[in-house]
Amino acid sequence: MSDKQDPNYNGKVLSSGEILDEAPKASFAAIFDMDGTLIDNTPFHYKAWQLLFKKYNMPELSRETYKGEISGVPIANTVRRYFADADENLIKTIAHEKQAFYQQEFLPYLKPINGLENFLAELKDGGVKMAVATSSDMADVDFIFDTIPIRQYFDAIITGDMVNEPKPSPQIFLKAAEQLNARPENCLVFEDSTAGLKAGKDAGMKVVGITTAHPTETVAKAARLVINDYAGMSLQKLAALFDE
Repeated sequence: MSDKQDPNYNGKVLSSGEILDEAPKASFAAIFDMDGTLIDNTPFHYKAWQLLFKKYNMPELSRETYKGEISGVPIANTVRRYFADADENLIKTIAHEKQAFYQQEFLPYLKPINGLENFLAELKDGGVKMAVATSSDMADVDFIFDTIPIRQYFDAIITGDMVNEPKPSPQIFLKAAEQLNARPENCLVFEDSTAGLKAGKDAGMKVVGITTAHPTETVAKAARLVINDYAGMSLQKLAALFDE
């Protein structure tokens, strides 16, 4: 191959003179929930709520109730629901206790979902803008991101206290799209909870559901694509969702 390069060519030239095409930059953005989506912590949140209910002599919390009424909902909202007589100071105290139980139970096992880091790196290299949109607060985000090194992949982090309406309202995903300067129809949402799946769909975004909290048949009701983890996921597979 000749060492000469067409001045109008936009590819890269290797030291040997070989021309390497640059991959086209992605035309979509990706928005990730955190709990159950970046990390498989659903069993530990459930355990933390069980410990909290036990501390306050409340009826035992079933897994079905947790999945249907608590998973994906901001902590303070759940505390208000189950501790109806609590004032705001007590709500904050109880929420803090719940998070302390959660961190105590989860820290020894904290790791990203299988394949996540390689997948995020591929998306970043492909020019995909990415955000986290979580019902958790920034302290919980910091707890996760200070333990596993994935913060650098995200261009924006939206937490539950930054919006007025929690999931299943689409507000948090719409705010994330705004932060990424992306149109909703050009966004993909990765979610595990039924509230989050509905929020992504109602935001007008394409939804990828992960089966950490619910079985495939439940996730598939709102998701364009259902995955068990990120192994085998690729930029090409995501781009194909916009061709359907």
